[in-house]
Amino acid sequence: MTELMKQYTQFGISESVVLFGEEILKSLEERFRQIDETAEYNQLKVIRAMQESKVSEACLMGTTGYGYNDLGRDTLEQVYAALFHTEDALVRPQITCGTHALALALMSNLRPGDELLSPVGKPYDTLEEVIGIRPSKGSLKEYGISYRQVELLPDGSFDYEGIRAAIREQTKLVTIQRSKGYQTRPTLSVSRIGELIRFIKEIRPDVICMVDNCYGEFVERIEPTDVGADMVVGSLIKNPGGGLAPIGGYIAGKRECVENAAYRLTSPGLGKEVGASLGALSSFYQGLFLAPTVTASALKGAVFAANLYEKIGFPVIPDGQESRHDIIQAVTFGSPEGVIAFCQGIQAAASVDSFVTPEPWDMPGYDSKVIMAAGAFVSGSSIELSADGPIAPPYAVYFQGGLTFPHAKLGILKTLQNLIGQGLISADFHRI
Repeated sequence: MTELMKQYTQFGISESVVLFGEEILKSLEERFRQIDETAEYNQLKVIRAMQESKVSEACLMGTTGYGYNDLGRDTLEQVYAALFHTEDALVRPQITCGTHALALALMSNLRPGDELLSPVGKPYDTLEEVIGIRPSKGSLKEYGISYRQVELLPDGSFDYEGIRAAIREQTKLVTIQRSKGYQTRPTLSVSRIGELIRFIKEIRPDVICMVDNCYGEFVERIEPTDVGADMVVGSLIKNPGGGLAPIGGYIAGKRECVENAAYRLTSPGLGKEVGASLGALSSFYQGLFLAPTVTASALKGAVFAANLYEKIGFPVIPDGQESRHDIIQAVTFGSPEGVIAFCQGIQAAASVDSFVTPEPWDMPGYDSKVIMAAGAFVSGSSIELSADGPIAPPYAVYFQGGLTFPHAKLGILKTLQNLIGQGLISADFHRI
């Protein structure tokens, strides 16, 4: 037994599981090489944006109080604007999460009487209360903003005729969710997003096209703003924070859209001029610097998980060979026990809280019990090794993250061992 094998056995992983994983990895060498090339491209892109914005040591210091003349904050926003090729950006620790960033972008750019349209079906669960699909205090619906959605066609393509019919005079903003959320539809590539935006702009050039970019940053070499999006929105405790950002979100896009968001985040008359960065700037800059390679590690973990579970016989989205457009890997188990066992395996592989056993619970913003596994250095950081899923049909788990590929690999092997131990997968790696 090799020294490396001994390390895995200390985690309770059998030699047969490790060898099965190695068999899968041998087939992925070329795929991983391509992921590394994209990471290198994006790494150079980030460095170039930092150099063009003249990032200095002084930028790493924080401010307190009102945050007037915060050099580091303002320069960081220049970096994001350069990186996404936009007129402006808002990057703040006061944006608490991805849902907050999306709500901020929507509420600041829509007015009573306007209509919001989703041409890609149902949005992520937590946005349902923001929009008012599920009643909630302060929703867009309460402010007289209506909502319509057009479902994707059964094959996952856009319903162009349905979208054309849905765009009305009051349609002000179109929201496009890049990632799948708790759905088993394909994630949208930047190219497909561009096709959709061009179609919408041909009908109504003045409509704002916003892309929920969560989990998609740095997976490809271009971003939605390179193909016509007026705004991209995301969370810093996902891809662009590189695992170091302790909090925060971003909105990058047209100057008017970003300014509207800034006035909503702070106050009319104040906008981007206030908002202390406190001690977060160094983590924001260094996290962004690391983000391309960290995202690549998470992406490798997702590809590894897809190929491993596909070989065992479970439905996976994306499948093992598909091109990737976010870091999320869905595995459908068809039973609550499979989802729970997978998440408990991920938790057992964590560096933090490995001794904790995750259980489904009524999590705020969701309409069914949800189980979440994450032993993270930053609470809730889903660029770190994590998995979650609603306890509802089709009983799919959503795996993402891994600051390093070895950690992602350990997590996946631990899930397999856990499923075998609970009698959900046979010892010869077949679905039961």
